[in-house]
Amino acid sequence: MAVLLVLWGQRLRRDRWQLLSWVVAIGAFALFAAAAVTQTYGSVASRTEILQVAIATPAILMLRGLPRGADQGAFTFFLIYAFLALLAGLMSTFLAVRHTRADEETGAAELVASTPAGRLLPNTATLLHGITANLLVALAVYGGFMSQGLEPHGSLTAGAATGVVGLAFLGVGLLVAQFMGTSRGANGVSAAVVVLAYVLRGIGDATGTPGASGTTMTEGAASWFSPIGWGQQTFAFSGDRAWPLLLPLALGAACLGGAWVILRTRDSAASVWGTRPGRAAARPGLRSPVALALRLQAGSIIGWGLSGLALGLLAGSLGKAIAAVDTPDTNITAMLRAMLQSQGASLTQLMVSVLFSMAGVLAAACALQAVIRLRQEEAAGTAELLLSAPVGRVRWLAGYLVLGAAAVVLVVGLAGVGAWATLAGSGDGTMPADALWQTAVAQLPAALIYLSVPALVFVLWPVATIAAGWALLALGVVLGILGAMLGIDQSLRDLSPFAHTPVPRGAATDWSGAWWMLMIAAAAGALAVAMMRRREVASE
Repeated sequence: MAVLLVLWGQRLRRDRWQLLSWVVAIGAFALFAAAAVTQTYGSVASRTEILQVAIATPAILMLRGLPRGADQGAFTFFLIYAFLALLAGLMSTFLAVRHTRADEETGAAELVASTPAGRLLPNTATLLHGITANLLVALAVYGGFMSQGLEPHGSLTAGAATGVVGLAFLGVGLLVAQFMGTSRGANGVSAAVVVLAYVLRGIGDATGTPGASGTTMTEGAASWFSPIGWGQQTFAFSGDRAWPLLLPLALGAACLGGAWVILRTRDSAASVWGTRPGRAAARPGLRSPVALALRLQAGSIIGWGLSGLALGLLAGSLGKAIAAVDTPDTNITAMLRAMLQSQGASLTQLMVSVLFSMAGVLAAACALQAVIRLRQEEAAGTAELLLSAPVGRVRWLAGYLVLGAAAVVLVVGLAGVGAWATLAGSGDGTMPADALWQTAVAQLPAALIYLSVPALVFVLWPVATIAAGWALLALGVVLGILGAMLGIDQSLRDLSPFAHTPVPRGAATDWSGAWWMLMIAAAAGALAVAMMRRREVASE
């Protein structure tokens, strides 16, 4: 027991700042959402209008949640829960991989296993650490909702639903770490599972059956294949059901059991899916820093690109369903136009823009990972070996920036191809092809911001690269994409690059925001490259 407590304490100390950042951010999002609902949608009538718009528009349900009534608590849960669960899932998978597969890669796990701790006790400490992290997340969500006067029982249910879903993904991360031979691969697969759960929940919500009241929906079948959908079934503030929490707990326990069985039978640093041996000599195409960066990141770029393609296919497939909203209820149509702050575009254009904004987020995340990879190579010491060759610091950084920019174009381009192919194949003429491609191009400037600004952070403050990069992206999504629905003040929403992405509407399109973002991205990238000349390699 004493050894277990020492290992647990070591993990808490090692993750103290990252864990604090996750917990504070998730709790702050819960508090902010509850406060925004109180200030902006204080009456039942205003919340009812928004729910009617959401139920009539599948794209909104994809991004938000399952409507369960116009009460203040239920409305807040509808707006923010899926996003909170997504964050808890990502936190848990990253935590699981960091203390398992990543430690095996560096050799730290083998050193610990040579002590009386053995091989299983460190993983038990990781499990205890993950449970602690998700308990803190649950308390943060509970406290955020309670501080805004929401009902205690519903707040507790919402907090428990967030924490328990995090525990399910903790088990997923521990199991995936046994299969993948690298921490990069384990993180990529685990994060993809979390995002898939979010998408399945969204599809289930969008394909559900509206209730007679016009403010509730019954979920579609796809939601039952998602741990986030299971947490949503607690119906916090509108039913407070506890039994759905058993489903994510069962998934987490099953994954944990599988991870334990594999860990007991495999060698240290081995994996179920072994890594292929490398070539004795590098291919001629690996003679440049850009080629090496591409070789290191090809898998993740392909994954982000396929995600963009899938999102584009979804955007195109919703065209006719969205167009139908223009006719049945003019009040809903007017409300939707006001909420999206655009009067010159068709509803199909507006809602395809909303879904394409998510493609912009995927492209931004892909770009951010290029910069994060820079920091990981530097911290691991491999960058120093590379820079000992005839490769300068500036050339090294510039290679990653070029690759990141190309990846942004690829992700957005594939989203455009998916939407164009679906719209063309269905014969849907509600959105012209030129407007579709303009909508895709409009996502590029904001995504490039998340390449150049984190690169500048990498040059100026290397140790903060990863935390600051993800924090900036999360803040940008909340303010720029979720801000309108949450009723966040426009002055705060303007801080997000996503708030300035143009919505194409023919000759009346305002591209000024895009040009400003391109200039900011170019200036930040140029400054990062210039300052890299005088920067030393920072392994710590």
